[in-house]
Amino acid sequence: MLELARAMSQWAHGFKNAVIFLFNTGEEEGLNGAHSFVTQHPWNTTIRVAIDLEAMGIGGKSGLFQAGPHPWAVENFAAAAKYPSGQVTAQDLFASGAITSATDFQVYKEVAGLSGLDFAYTDKSAVYHTKNDKLDLLKPGSLQHLGENMLAFLLQAASSTSLPKGNAMEKEGKTVHETAVYFDILGTYMVLYRQGFANMLHNSVIVQSLLIWTASLVMGGYPAAVSLALTCLSAILMLVFSVSFAVVIAFILPQISSSPVPYVANPWLAVGLFAAPAFLGALTGQHLGYIILKAYLANMFSKRMQLSPVVQADLIKLEAERWLFKAGFLQWLILLALGNFYKIGSTFIALFWLVPPAFAYGFLEATLTPVRFPRPLKLATLLLGLAVPVLVSAGNFIRLANVIVAIVVRFDRNPGGTPEWLGNVILAVFIAVVLCLTLVYLLSYVHLSGAKRPIAIASCVLFVLSLILVLSGTVPPFSEDTARAVNVVHVVDASGKFGGKQEPSSFIALYSTTPGKLTKEVEQIKEGFVCGRDNVVDFVTLSMEYGCLTYDGTDGGWSQSDVPTIHVESEGFGIMDTKGNDNGRITKVSIDMKGSVRWSLAIDAEEIEDFTFKEGSEELVRRDEKSGMDGWHIIQFSGGKNAVSKFDLDLYWVKNSRESYHNANRKEKQRPLLKLRTDFDRLTPKTERVLSKLPAWCSLFGKSTSPQTLSFLNSLPVNF
Repeated sequence: MLELARAMSQWAHGFKNAVIFLFNTGEEEGLNGAHSFVTQHPWNTTIRVAIDLEAMGIGGKSGLFQAGPHPWAVENFAAAAKYPSGQVTAQDLFASGAITSATDFQVYKEVAGLSGLDFAYTDKSAVYHTKNDKLDLLKPGSLQHLGENMLAFLLQAASSTSLPKGNAMEKEGKTVHETAVYFDILGTYMVLYRQGFANMLHNSVIVQSLLIWTASLVMGGYPAAVSLALTCLSAILMLVFSVSFAVVIAFILPQISSSPVPYVANPWLAVGLFAAPAFLGALTGQHLGYIILKAYLANMFSKRMQLSPVVQADLIKLEAERWLFKAGFLQWLILLALGNFYKIGSTFIALFWLVPPAFAYGFLEATLTPVRFPRPLKLATLLLGLAVPVLVSAGNFIRLANVIVAIVVRFDRNPGGTPEWLGNVILAVFIAVVLCLTLVYLLSYVHLSGAKRPIAIASCVLFVLSLILVLSGTVPPFSEDTARAVNVVHVVDASGKFGGKQEPSSFIALYSTTPGKLTKEVEQIKEGFVCGRDNVVDFVTLSMEYGCLTYDGTDGGWSQSDVPTIHVESEGFGIMDTKGNDNGRITKVSIDMKGSVRWSLAIDAEEIEDFTFKEGSEELVRRDEKSGMDGWHIIQFSGGKNAVSKFDLDLYWVKNSRESYHNANRKEKQRPLLKLRTDFDRLTPKTERVLSKLPAWCSLFGKSTSPQTLSFLNSLPVNF
């Protein structure tokens, strides 16, 4: 951004629009910097386009992964950028909720109503949010790629007289513009067209495809309809067997491997561990469909033609081969129709996997007469038909697979709360589905080539070799650069000790967001750690369901004065507000964070329907309708060195709280009314010793929800 500002300043005399470089903080704490700018800064009403520079990894190309709502920005970027990189597929994933992360672009688009672009680095995503996210991993070429694209775009945008008007150009509650479909070709050219054109194009292809299929079925009669149904069955069997083979391995892997995810440091292992079984399953499923289809065709040929057994057998095989090839047309046509109906930008992938193969087949293979002897499919049909779709989509599929592998490193948001096999299953299903959809044309050639047995043996050998590499430890699951994400936290737990009658417990917690046990790590660290699922620790924003604890030597580095306090100031019923409404039961609570400037507070939404949060006379959170998350209202706070640490909380109970209040002593409730965690970026002697012994294949993980190296826990029970 600094280099762009320097370069832009050389051209500013020709600008018709100002360019603001916004260096903001608080993104991890809730997109606070961007929100503050668009809601409070005096320039916020002058903004027309917002460009967000992000990272979900480090290095590689900086790709466009969100654009719009107005297509002006992406259209100008596609025209101006020297090496455009971007895929609407990533935008669809964000819109679907499959990726739960948020960026500042969400604030610009949803709060300020702006259109724009969102870019991110995605290479080496496994190091994201860990100590291994180092500057030396960022190659100069990556910065150069982003810089050259951005400079060209900004120069064009700053000189433009047609910027969008902002506020998402809404008119009568509805947008009056179209979104854009975009994708790059090998990072050198960006294809872009608007959704209206996409709908027209897709509808045209769908209608023509249906007409061709209808004509084919009319000409072929009942046998063609049955053959089509059996072709659909072969595609279904192909998918079922492929997914089943891959998922079985995904379930077994955590049971036999030292790590449930042994491919993190070497993603190519996923080819042998999941792609090979998935390919074998796809071949098996299609072969079963091929056998069923041959049986029907044999019955049909015997009734309609009097041929020698040898000739008839050859014709049946050739006819079955053609129907299996045409199964690809049908499955991609269905996906095209569904994507077009829901206006999914990524539908262009289905378009490219349908039209070129269909054109190649029609040009080189099809005949206009229903009475003809089938011939072997030409190799040229395969090459001509698959060249374009592979060129357009292969990079997309590979990048998505790499992102899934990287996400596995931080997959377990509540450590131990997610099944160890789940990440494997997601990756295995993705690989299997992609293989079935893309290899349906290729595999149809295999049945007559005599290559089934060698291909099946090669797939098995590849899987066995990969498994041997994993089980023998020849290829470790993690490395120093691509490490396992762990947290080491000195916890002082005063929860459940309301009133200060008992001493808080002090321990070191070691846990990981990467699936798998911590046995090897603890053996190397020693220090008295005991691991298990009975060591549950509630960190307010997350829960450690599996981890390792040690109580040895944890008395130093903290004092009783660091423990936050929760004090009930008053309790009342039937208090009227200024409008004469009965507020019901109200509890006033004071909280002292004891100097912590980073804390998380959760309020039981089942008991408390509303609350106000104050610092002195300033109301930070006013009373209004609030929605909880998983039954809790959660407040996260991150301030500077001189941030306040004393707050007042007014709790408005649900209407039946009087009954629950009177029955509180008879009603056992494990769930607290309030739970609090305060963080300090401070190393105690025990924590420092544990960190010094941390294995090289482990890297500290941190997000806004993660505790720092010293955390204090406290709570207020419901029946205080």
